[in-house]
Amino acid sequence: MNDYVKKDLKYIWHPCAQAKDYDDFKPIVIEKGEGVWLYDIDGNRYLDCISSWWTNTLGHSNKRINEAIKRQVDNVEHVIFADFSNKPAIELAEKLVEITPDKLTKIFFSDNGSSAVEIALKMSFHYNMQMGNPRKKRFVTLSGAYHGETLGALSVCDIDKYNEVYKPLLLETLRVEGPDCYRCKYGLQREVCNAECFENMEKCLTENNEEISAVIVEPMVQGAAGMRIYSPIYLKKLRELCDKYNIHLIADEIAMGFGRTGKMFACNHAEISPDFMCLSKGISAGYMPMSAVMTTDKIYNCFYGDYKELKTFIHSHTYTGNAMACAIGVENLKIFEEDNIIKNNIKKGELIKKLTLEKAEASKHVGDVRSIGMITAIELVKDKKTKETYPWQMRVGYEIYRIALKKGLLLRPMGNVLYFIPPYVINEDDIKFMVNTCFESIEEYYKRTVDIM
Repeated sequence: MNDYVKKDLKYIWHPCAQAKDYDDFKPIVIEKGEGVWLYDIDGNRYLDCISSWWTNTLGHSNKRINEAIKRQVDNVEHVIFADFSNKPAIELAEKLVEITPDKLTKIFFSDNGSSAVEIALKMSFHYNMQMGNPRKKRFVTLSGAYHGETLGALSVCDIDKYNEVYKPLLLETLRVEGPDCYRCKYGLQREVCNAECFENMEKCLTENNEEISAVIVEPMVQGAAGMRIYSPIYLKKLRELCDKYNIHLIADEIAMGFGRTGKMFACNHAEISPDFMCLSKGISAGYMPMSAVMTTDKIYNCFYGDYKELKTFIHSHTYTGNAMACAIGVENLKIFEEDNIIKNNIKKGELIKKLTLEKAEASKHVGDVRSIGMITAIELVKDKKTKETYPWQMRVGYEIYRIALKKGLLLRPMGNVLYFIPPYVINEDDIKFMVNTCFESIEEYYKRTVDIM
């Protein structure tokens, strides 16, 4: 065993992993990255088709991003953000206001996605306290929601493996049955439905609006639920109902922002503007921890006043407005504009979808292929007609992941759902390798598992 692997196992506690798995599956130590490829210390390479947890947009070791870091490090690496500022933060804030939906005019910087969600929840609650609405202290979330893993963020999650053990510590949240277009109980397709499933949200907000501070959603795609893609009509209806009942709408764009869905932000599909928009991951091209909460002048101005009135929003992170991360964010957005990233993404996304559908048609194990922009997901089932899954289906993705790694492909499945969210610099040859290798791994797994049962 390599010395680095030994030391890793001796000292490091990895996230989202069961330590017992490392008995026969050791951590892979990455030495360098280039474009969509990662190289380990043994010389093996892996196509990073999940953008290292959906965050690397422009490829590993991007030359323009690297140069932006080098320029900034010679000026200032970080400076306190209370009463102080820095040029990159100001430039990035200005650009974000230009490209996000209307009404989002103020930015609160932080350092990770969970923190951004916490900030939005606290701002919404604090705003209502100041507006004389003390009963508005509850939040609404969708079934299958994922918004982070700090306690406030976990409170608005609805995936048991993340929050089950911590429920005694969490906020009391209203949970609404959300869209599931693959298993739509109305028998409709996402492309032709009128978001009939919105009736669940409408009932919740109508009955509880006086005590609801905000509704939080992942616009268009519920990521950790298995890349559930739903109709923009749902978001339009939600915006209208939140306006009717004076409820804030929080759009968690942490995973889907910055071009993932074929538009700069997922909210753009529905042409809505939320009251809060949480951003992270792609904001710094996967280089440095960073997040931001966008909000409105109306909400910001409510916090203007004396300290004795408790109007100041007391929330801070050491690395808020980090100059290095902001410099990366500025260069990231320049590349988006100058290289027509989103336009090119649409073509690449269509190719990924086309090749995946062709392979899925020939596979008896694929129940659904769902796609939007640079996201394509594959749901594995026992029976295509009934959409039934095997009892052990939640483990199947992990086993396919291990098979694919040996073939040079980095997947990170969610139970029985595999997905492609590659860096935007992926080329046609890499796309073909990615899709072909994924399906080879699927068939290899089922051949040795199902066919012998």
